[in-house]
Amino acid sequence: MPNPRGAWIEVDLSAVADNVRALKALTAPKTLFMAVVKADGYGHGAVEVARAALQAKADRLGIATIDEGAELRAAGLESPIHLLSEPPAMGAQAVVEHRLTAALYSRDFAVALSRAATLTQRTVRFHLKVDSGMNRIGVKAEEAADFVESLRGLPGLEMEGVFTHFGTADVPGDWEFEHQLERFEEAIAQMRDRGMDPGIVHAANSPATILHPETHLDMVRCGIAIYGLLPSPECAAKVELRPAMSVKAKVSRVRRLAMGEGVSYGFTWHAPAPTTVATLPVGYADGYRRGLSNKARVLIGGVACRQVGRVCMDQFMVEVPRGLEVEAGDEAVLLGVQGSERVTADEQAELCDTINYEIACGFGLRLERRYMQAT
Repeated sequence: MPNPRGAWIEVDLSAVADNVRALKALTAPKTLFMAVVKADGYGHGAVEVARAALQAKADRLGIATIDEGAELRAAGLESPIHLLSEPPAMGAQAVVEHRLTAALYSRDFAVALSRAATLTQRTVRFHLKVDSGMNRIGVKAEEAADFVESLRGLPGLEMEGVFTHFGTADVPGDWEFEHQLERFEEAIAQMRDRGMDPGIVHAANSPATILHPETHLDMVRCGIAIYGLLPSPECAAKVELRPAMSVKAKVSRVRRLAMGEGVSYGFTWHAPAPTTVATLPVGYADGYRRGLSNKARVLIGGVACRQVGRVCMDQFMVEVPRGLEVEAGDEAVLLGVQGSERVTADEQAELCDTINYEIACGFGLRLERRYMQAT
């Protein structure tokens, strides 16, 4: 069916698969690999990305919410699916129903999950989340062994693993990263000393997977890197990744302006001379951030065109360089490659004082996705 909007996202699933293989190559053969597909696959589409990652020999999938897990199960995916944070106690029955591996770190949720497991006569696996210093979620590292001990009387629960999350794995030489790792290792040692089997022990996110092989343990969890985006510049020397997302649109209108004419809300840009301006049918409601106004580049005909005027909710404008012929219907690249030019998520993130994660996730709002299948 033709796209009446004239704007879309292209996702190269071969890039996703290649990135998973490249990241797995950094780990030992027996190290498990979790592909994190929360937030609708960081804007790329959770189901399609999950399939491509599993085809590339990912072992497990990571999500943030029960609804995300339900979507993957409805699509027929049978691999282990991990909730990376604990849902409210009222969600325990849905965790059991969708066969999700729960993150667990509170007594209330543990009781609710035990009750749901008992009612359905199932044993439910969970991974204990240890707070090693990020102070976001989890059982404090020094209290982890006692917490596990307190769960012994709850039927239907099986601790399959223990995990933590690093706050500064992307910062070379950071002492707080080292301190987090030490706290986590001590928590695991205390469990073992008390006869507890921690099961699958995991801590490495994307930057730790790339930069800190000592953190690989039994499993790594990669999110941003499987989409071909680097969690920090230092990672570029360690692994070669390919961005999977491109954002494209058809020029909807071309107009010639006289010198001094303004463009868009607030007239924050005026034509410095007779100028051609092209309109694209994408705006901040689609994830093209308003913070890019008068800063960003768009590629048309393999040429970089400056974005001008404020980005609107549904469209924005670019200045057509002298000598470039542009017509309505021409393809523009907002993110990705055209000819020898490239616009990256990192470039847009820097302009908006944010991170490439937020740029990628934002484009999933309204735009149709088109998939290039993995090979």
